[in-house]
Amino acid sequence: MDRNEQIKFGERGAWVSIFAYLILAAVKLTAGTIWHSDGLLADGLNNSTDIIASIAVLIGLRISRKPADQNHLYGHYRAESIASLVASFIMVTVGIQVIIDGIQSIFNRQTETPDLVAAWVAIACAGAMFGIYRYNLNLSRKINSSSIKAIAYDNRSDALVSVGAFIGIMGSQFGVPFIDTVAGILVGVIICRTAWSIFFEATHTLTDGFDVHSLDTIKHTILTTQGVNEVTDIKARMHGNQVLVEATIVVNPELNVIESHTITENVEKKLETECNVQSATIHIEPFSANNS
Repeated sequence: MDRNEQIKFGERGAWVSIFAYLILAAVKLTAGTIWHSDGLLADGLNNSTDIIASIAVLIGLRISRKPADQNHLYGHYRAESIASLVASFIMVTVGIQVIIDGIQSIFNRQTETPDLVAAWVAIACAGAMFGIYRYNLNLSRKINSSSIKAIAYDNRSDALVSVGAFIGIMGSQFGVPFIDTVAGILVGVIICRTAWSIFFEATHTLTDGFDVHSLDTIKHTILTTQGVNEVTDIKARMHGNQVLVEATIVVNPELNVIESHTITENVEKKLETECNVQSATIHIEPFSANNS
């Protein structure tokens, strides 16, 4: 599956989230109004803002599909990382709002006890959103997409918010409304923590950060290629979900140009098949006593 096909699959995941949020927001806002649940109403409004995050990711994926041009010689794949960054900002905003709402509920108790039906609506919506979370998480792993993984984590956070609304409604039914406050604050903290992990990963990629263990694996793969005596320098970075590698290898100085070039081709093919490296720039140096 080439990169454009992967992005198309990613767009499908974004659309699934958008339609799910539209439906669930409508259900929660309607149910919250009919059965007098402020928690369910807040959850519905939360889903309304999540539509924006999913649209931001969809736009990022669309932009990343644009081919390389004279101003973007490596293509537009980093638009996906920027979309993840936007999603993390929206998530942390929602998380902070959930925490604030939980604290405010200590001082402003709901005067009307919500109907028990609202609790079952909340838990059913949580189950539906958890299913979408699993779908997008598996999709993100299949196509190695950071933005779809961000959407998946957002889906999981929304499922937890609905669980918090369910706990709050049940607590009010049994005369222990403080459970709503505790659940709301914990859910808010979880959302903020998830947003931080997405933010960290996106900024790490955008600043050319790369996992040290993955780099060691790439170096080992190059070293085990026939004809390579040593790897004197190696760098790698992420470009969207693409891995770009630059390496300097040491080869037998008696090889001719064609034989040396064949070694670089073998290195590039091995990196692509074993390490999913889409682009590798290999520089050759002749072996000498200074290399050892």
